[in-house]
Amino acid sequence: MTRIAARFASLRRAGRGGLIPFLEAYDPDAETSAALLAGLPEAGADLIEIGVPFTDPMADGPIIQAAGRRALNAGATLRRTLAMVRDFRRTDADTPIILMGYLNPILSYGPEPFARDAAACGVDGLIVVDLPAEEADLLLPHAKANLLDVIRLVAPTTDDARLPKVLEGSSGFVYYVSITGITGTRSATTAELAANIPRIRRITDLPIAVGFGVKTPVQAAEVVQIADAAVVASSLIATLAASLDAKGRAGSGTVARVLGDVRALAAGVRGARVAA
Repeated sequence: MTRIAARFASLRRAGRGGLIPFLEAYDPDAETSAALLAGLPEAGADLIEIGVPFTDPMADGPIIQAAGRRALNAGATLRRTLAMVRDFRRTDADTPIILMGYLNPILSYGPEPFARDAAACGVDGLIVVDLPAEEADLLLPHAKANLLDVIRLVAPTTDDARLPKVLEGSSGFVYYVSITGITGTRSATTAELAANIPRIRRITDLPIAVGFGVKTPVQAAEVVQIADAAVVASSLIATLAASLDAKGRAGSGTVARVLGDVRALAAGVRGARVAA
């Protein structure tokens, strides 16, 4: 059983949903980013999503775009992101790690060596935002050969006829993009989620995580009453950005402030079904 499957199985046994916080690798620098990653499990992260900085992040809103620019200026690369995961695995063998990014850096690296190296460093899953189902064979065979889950994005505009094609060959979980548009903008309503999540469940037995627009503990709690996990990204990056000095450098309280937000989100998620 993969780490992702094992974690969702554990969440089901516990009768609760999961929290998947996001961080951008190397934002605002390698040391701060590594400290955040190391602190996330204790703060309540059930799985962790790491953004791979890219120069043209078409799905990202201004908050995560700014994080990507800071990270690139700090020297972020795909290889250095993998090394960051490798270092994390020295002290944490259990928390699933998912890389979220774009196809171009993987093609530049080479899909086969990338999948091999990602698995060797301790990566569990991949979300490639701009890899359409029709071109999944660029990566899917190499990911499967190295026991990496390929997690597909499903949007409100993905109709019933296309859903099976999008989810073909996917594993780990389904990432439901709860809004149309970029990250960090509006949030989906509970009614919208209640209408769309059952539609996906009819097609797949994979767990469903909801992201794009989930910002607060209340919203995260609402998500896990319908889906299996909540992904929180832009609000955590906004907290980090607000802690930086005028030159974009981390302060003494940067890590603590972000992890404090994660603890609040985790409390909301863990109490959601009890409250319901």
